[in-house]
Amino acid sequence: MRPDAPAEYGMSELVSDAIAIADALGWERFDLVGHDWGGAVAWWTAAEHPGRLRSLTVVSTPHPAALGHAMRTDEDQANRSRYMLEWRNAPATENAMLADGARELRRLFGRDVPAGAVDEYVQRLREPGALTAALNWYRAGRPPTAIGPVETPTLYVWTTDDVAFGDVAAFATKDHCTGPYRFEMLEDVSHWAPEHAPEAITTLLLEQLDAT
Repeated sequence: MRPDAPAEYGMSELVSDAIAIADALGWERFDLVGHDWGGAVAWWTAAEHPGRLRSLTVVSTPHPAALGHAMRTDEDQANRSRYMLEWRNAPATENAMLADGARELRRLFGRDVPAGAVDEYVQRLREPGALTAALNWYRAGRPPTAIGPVETPTLYVWTTDDVAFGDVAAFATKDHCTGPYRFEMLEDVSHWAPEHAPEAITTLLLEQLDAT
């Protein structure tokens, strides 16, 4: 299902979807893992439903409050985040990404994602409405309320070669976690950490699950 309206991708809807999936599976409490936008949803889910989570693991994405502050006060993070505003332009963004055999879309993944995986991602994003649905996450607007601290036992993994998230927001994330918190930094790993360093990510995740 790919709703057309950007409002359908608001954070409250995404968090409700995560909880609904857990409910459908019969999970009273569960471990939640997220990367990039999935990481943002994971932070919000933990903040709003602390009683439902056993643990939280987020890769790349800082706590949204830390990220928001960095975007306002740190020039480096503001520059890194500029694409989020640019991608709100529709259909210009879709047209640019899919032109010339989706050259721009392929470029976003860089050389750190296996070519076969990039081919699969591009194929799916070229399906009717798929890329617009993905970009609607950026077009949904800000959440209506501010996010609070997270008390769930949390592992946050940041990578030094992440083009989207700088060290200011990454290091400040600890200030928004009131429960057990573990920060891991992976050197020379790109934003696409699950594909670029799967063994390292898996090891850290298993350690987090064992610890909680």
